[in-house]
Amino acid sequence: MTTKTAASTRTGGATPSERTPANTKLYRTKNDLPPATRAQVADLLNQRLADCIDLQTQCKQAHWNLKGANFIALHKLFDEINDSVEDYVDLIAERIAQLGGIAEGTARVVAERSALDVYPLVLETSDEHVDALSTAIAAFARTARLGIDEMDELEDAVSSDILTEITRGVDQWLWFVEAHQQGERVDIS
Repeated sequence: MTTKTAASTRTGGATPSERTPANTKLYRTKNDLPPATRAQVADLLNQRLADCIDLQTQCKQAHWNLKGANFIALHKLFDEINDSVEDYVDLIAERIAQLGGIAEGTARVVAERSALDVYPLVLETSDEHVDALSTAIAAFARTARLGIDEMDELEDAVSSDILTEITRGVDQWLWFVEAHQQGERVDIS
């Protein structure tokens, strides 16, 4: 499974300072970040928001359709992940609003913007769901880390901190899900 990166999908590899935000209108705020920076940050956070909402729907897809010997453990785990991802969605969307932007989180916008691969609708085993969901979680963690770098470049420490907090949580969930796949260590040399 290949995962599109946010940079290649959304910007053609342009750095945050080289981009023109999709929405250049902001609500008035006394936030001291320059308006152009706030617009760029809001635009980039809307990309992360799409990825995050997509991850949330993928968690529920796995949760609802899980079958097999580890059903109850994975069913509960996937629901717990969904609950955390829902909190991440709120953190991102509320940061966009704090900056005077509009959080763009409708299903149609998410489907258009998400850099995550489409979750397979017909999986037969819990192992397949574990693999698909761990792939989605890892892809989201990768885009969140990209977002941290983008926020640092734009000198928005608060948005960077939010994405760092999210990445910390997502990495833990990835560990929890991947532990169901790991049986032996591999030599990395």
